[in-house]
Amino acid sequence: MASAISANRAELLAIATAVATEKMIDKSIVIEAMEEAIQKSARNRYGAENDIRAKLDPRTGDLRLWRVVEVVEHVDDYFKQVDLKQAEKLQKGAQIGDFIVDPLPPVDLGRIDAQSAKQVIFQKVRDAERDRQYAEFKDRAGEVVTGVIKSVEFGHVIVNLGRAEGVIRRDQQIPREAARVGERVRALILKVERQNRGPQIFLSRAHPDFMKKLFAQEVPEIYDGIIEIKAAARDPGSRAKIGVISRDSSIDPVGACVGMKGSRVQAVVQELQGEKIDIIPWSEDTPSFVVNALQPATVSRVVIDEEESRIEVVVPDDQLSLAIGRRGQNVRLASQLTGSQIDIMTEAEASEKRQKEFAEKSKMFEEELDVDETLSQLLVAEGFSELEEVAYIDVAELAGIEGFDEDLAEELQSRATEALERREEAARATRRELGVEDALAELPHLTEAMLVTLGKAGIKTLDDLADLATDELIAKKRGPEQRRRNKDGDRRDRNENRDNAAGGVLGDYGLNEEQGNEIIMAARAHWFDDEPATEEAADADSSQ
Repeated sequence: MASAISANRAELLAIATAVATEKMIDKSIVIEAMEEAIQKSARNRYGAENDIRAKLDPRTGDLRLWRVVEVVEHVDDYFKQVDLKQAEKLQKGAQIGDFIVDPLPPVDLGRIDAQSAKQVIFQKVRDAERDRQYAEFKDRAGEVVTGVIKSVEFGHVIVNLGRAEGVIRRDQQIPREAARVGERVRALILKVERQNRGPQIFLSRAHPDFMKKLFAQEVPEIYDGIIEIKAAARDPGSRAKIGVISRDSSIDPVGACVGMKGSRVQAVVQELQGEKIDIIPWSEDTPSFVVNALQPATVSRVVIDEEESRIEVVVPDDQLSLAIGRRGQNVRLASQLTGSQIDIMTEAEASEKRQKEFAEKSKMFEEELDVDETLSQLLVAEGFSELEEVAYIDVAELAGIEGFDEDLAEELQSRATEALERREEAARATRRELGVEDALAELPHLTEAMLVTLGKAGIKTLDDLADLATDELIAKKRGPEQRRRNKDGDRRDRNENRDNAAGGVLGDYGLNEEQGNEIIMAARAHWFDDEPATEEAADADSSQ
């Protein structure tokens, strides 16, 4: 570039054209960079205080250099301003406020000036190249691209994408996959960020979307929209699951994805370094989809808790290890695929759990309602689990139970109401022992049992409660991702259980977000009460 400044007109244009072609940027940007470099060098020669402009004609290569001065009545800056008398010598008929162009002879750049000009041009071209790269890739997130591995730095793979470079970070690589410089590699564009040193293109080979895109390339029906991948989950390099559905009843989605003799799925498996892929028919019926997702294990029963977004799955005793998978892999992938937490238990464990819950509920009814064991067990067998259900159910419905009559139903409701009142009174006494203010009991949606829970958590005043965010108050506590792991997964299980146990103080009471907001705002209401306008008024109030 140094020679470009002192070159003849044809050489200047040739250099500009060559640079624009090589860097794939607009020629006008290179011309502008040359003009800026010449201006900088001219200021070094004639004085940086001068307003010097340069113009390179993109067609002829003619270079013009001039100084701009303003005509003023009183000169403050002798480098950029002239008075009217001096202006007349430069341009006849000049008026106050005019800008006069004072032509300058071309500069003969020395070695230092030429080097400075070269840096200016390189920087301008580099900035233009970065802008071009960002503009080209910014809208391509989610697209699969092919590149050549340029280098491996600190475990991160740098990939040459032709017009730019991307990086596959260590956590986005397939485990145990060897990256060799010079090899071609396919990856998903995860995101593109604009940074000072240029656009950063982050690639991934571990993301589930990479597998989905590979299937779209291998299965024409997916590309055409006849078959859709509704969900995907991966344990990169080991195992994956995808849920597929066909919009054409005559096309089997699983068979289409597998291909003749497994040719289609094998092409994806080879790209993913031998990752085993389970192709599962997707269904809107959640229990059916869960059964499919846990293949190859056999499922006996599925119980869904929609409120907690949890699914309890019962399997035969001999299917437990198969359902859980090595280090919990099968149930973990199934949970990701369904979007719900799946708990696995054997039929023996499920039976033991039901018996325990039945016995606990029966014992509660027996003690709280002062009835015999047979009657309490009958209530549980009919689906009653809480005193509130007995107290507030329609009398006719309760009397309709075989062996019950209206008198017995009314008596049970009366005893249930009394038991609830006793619970409330006991909770109130405990709450006061904990030091929870009566003002909290006046807030909406809060029961005495909730106030006891707040007190045990150290929340005893309106200010204590008002300082909480809604999530801190009502966020539901989550259980472990699954109940069972083999020996190798025990440590991770303990960490997961600890993290998932976190939730709001009242997370077990089923309060919704609207109720939580009402509680918090009611607790904060006293912050906005009118205060005495002056210190005198405050003193007067205190004296009264």
